Amino acid sequence: MGEKIDNLFTDCLELALLASYQSKLKKENTVRQLNTKFDMLKFFIKLLWEIKAIDTNKLTVLSTPLAEVGRMIGGWMKLYK
Repeated sequence: MGEKIDNLFTDCLELALLASYQSKLKKENTVRQLNTKFDMLKFFIKLLWEIKAIDTNKLTVLSTPLAEVGRMIGGWMKLYK
């Protein structure tokens, strides 16, 4: 599962970088893909916590930056609705 999370994280970074260089026409689809991948990343991190592979303190530390990134992606999504 760690490899899956690593891959989702790098996919999110790649999509965010790609979107930052794209025209508005192409950016909408890329941002949607980024949002989906990021939701999957959060799901698998929470799943790690649920199966007790990470403790509550580690999840808490991760939650703040994940929430911030989620807000940033949400703001980007609003531009294209």
